[in-house]
Amino acid sequence: MDIKNLPKNIPVFPLSDVVFFPKTVLPLNIFEKRYIQLVNDCMKNHRLFGMVQPKNRRAEQNVYEVGCLGKIINFNETSDGRFIINLSGIIRFRIKKEIDNHKLYREFEVDYSDFSQDLKVINNYENKYNKKNLLKKIKVFFKKKNYLLNIDELEKQDFDQLISTLCMISPISILEKQKLIETTTSEEKIKLFENIINFSLADDFKNKTIQ
Repeated sequence: MDIKNLPKNIPVFPLSDVVFFPKTVLPLNIFEKRYIQLVNDCMKNHRLFGMVQPKNRRAEQNVYEVGCLGKIINFNETSDGRFIINLSGIIRFRIKKEIDNHKLYREFEVDYSDFSQDLKVINNYENKYNKKNLLKKIKVFFKKKNYLLNIDELEKQDFDQLISTLCMISPISILEKQKLIETTTSEEKIKLFENIINFSLADDFKNKTIQ
């Protein structure tokens, strides 16, 4: 896939407490009228729409500048009129401006150029990072947070996909996830993610020691 072939104007779904990353799959239960319309329109066209985080869950108008474009890869309509879809992350985008579209949902003009690396397959991570050690640390981190984790499924992923998946599913703050999605290179993302996990584990250890 080439950036030149991606739409410059895209429908966008602002969703609180969800930060969507490339190379991940996000299940969505679509029930609001405006997003039913969004999905209907997407299914008639290229099946692409963006996900972005609102800055305030009570007021969706203000959204963060960076989100992620996804493609609907699975679609089911329920008997009560809802859509159950799976969205596959493709590439992050930077919002340039909102488009007045006279529709129920919002559309934005976006720019993908800062995140072209998302479309590349990078195979040299195994030489730089120890996947096994990372997963051991993640297992400890999830256990401390009382979150279940399917290590077997994560082990099947390549390192780039693994980091994006962990960034999305880890029990860290939404602000931390937003900072992660705004990194421009995979190396920056990995370093920031490891720093967040290390800080959390060190903080837990310190609190236990003090008590």
